[in-house]
Amino acid sequence: MNITAELESLLYVVGDDGISLDELDHLLSASRATIKRALSAFAEQLRADNQRGLVLFQFGERYKLVTKKAYAALIKRYFETPLTTNLSQASLETLAIIAYKQPITRVEIDEIRGVQSGGALQRLMLRQLIEERGRKNAPGRPILYGTSAFFMDYFGLKSMAELPPLPMPEADASTTATTNQDLFAQFEAQLKDKEENH
Repeated sequence: MNITAELESLLYVVGDDGISLDELDHLLSASRATIKRALSAFAEQLRADNQRGLVLFQFGERYKLVTKKAYAALIKRYFETPLTTNLSQASLETLAIIAYKQPITRVEIDEIRGVQSGGALQRLMLRQLIEERGRKNAPGRPILYGTSAFFMDYFGLKSMAELPPLPMPEADASTTATTNQDLFAQFEAQLKDKEENH
């Protein structure tokens, strides 16, 4: 396999949490020295390519993909445009999961949704509907997310007890999964209705 493609795919999946050299060393078959050289080459390739909007950013011992500073104004316009005024289905789904399961990491949200949630989390953070709740005591110290005080005010909730209750665990896992999906759909519908009438 192409190590650059492997790095790019992993960096995309890990999102804002980033990935450490130790994790890359564990996941990839290449040597640690080869991985470090590949990271440096990939970073230079992204930086030098005017056709790419991303760069490789290193923070501490971790790496992640971020947008180039040159496109900051464009990204700001995207989040301010009327097209993103209402929450998307992905954002509502992510918000529902956070509301019920908080505090929760991005990877845990991804596992529940079955898709990558980095973009939805960023939109929810910019809308101030969620906030960071520290870091989980686990490899990589991933960020924990929870709903904010603004979330409560925005959707007219006096307490989290006003959310529809989660069903009790049942012996049939498939039935529980279906019930949870129905519950998330119900919560999403309530949020969408409150947002449209806000």
